[in-house]
Amino acid sequence: MAREKNYVSEAVMRRMPKYYRYLTDMEANGMQRISSNELSQRMGLTASQIRQDFNCFGGFGQQGYGYNVCELRREIHKILGLTNDNNFIVIGAGNLGQALANYTGFEKEGFLIKGLFDINPRLIGLSIRGIPVYDIDKLESFIPENQIHMAAICTPKEKAQNVADQAINAGVKGIWNFAAVDIATPPDVIVENVHLSDSLYTLSFRMSD
Repeated sequence: MAREKNYVSEAVMRRMPKYYRYLTDMEANGMQRISSNELSQRMGLTASQIRQDFNCFGGFGQQGYGYNVCELRREIHKILGLTNDNNFIVIGAGNLGQALANYTGFEKEGFLIKGLFDINPRLIGLSIRGIPVYDIDKLESFIPENQIHMAAICTPKEKAQNVADQAINAGVKGIWNFAAVDIATPPDVIVENVHLSDSLYTLSFRMSD
């Protein structure tokens, strides 16, 4: 029996999207099965680690056969919650917000951007790849009316907490935070921080002598 997500470590959950990405590529290239040793060589993990990760969810392989690529990808698809469409919005329609709206890969996995929001009158009323930009004043009514579950925050850090509070009060349960500040949320709201500068600083550190 698969374990509840609450009992799965953060490190394991961080690896699941990587497994999914690799398996998606393998399936697209016609691979039908793969062993934990082969998968470990491709991903830079140990075979033991891979088996331990999958055992957190009940285990998917067969001894002597390995993993069926299609079936394993489908199981991880379920684990990642990708079986249903997820409506989300982008708050902040500047360069980063528009880049998110222009990326078509989200839709392939069921993440549907229903609108962008901003305070800039020059942006309000525009359409980014067919996705309208609304006045931020419409945020709290738009969320319940359109069954929005997630919000990507691409605002300056000074505005991030305020717009997050507005989105949460309107019913959003997941925040994808690109603002350069940590956001405080209630226990039942999940935040995934994507601090681009942190990643760049880490790269710089790893390159330094």
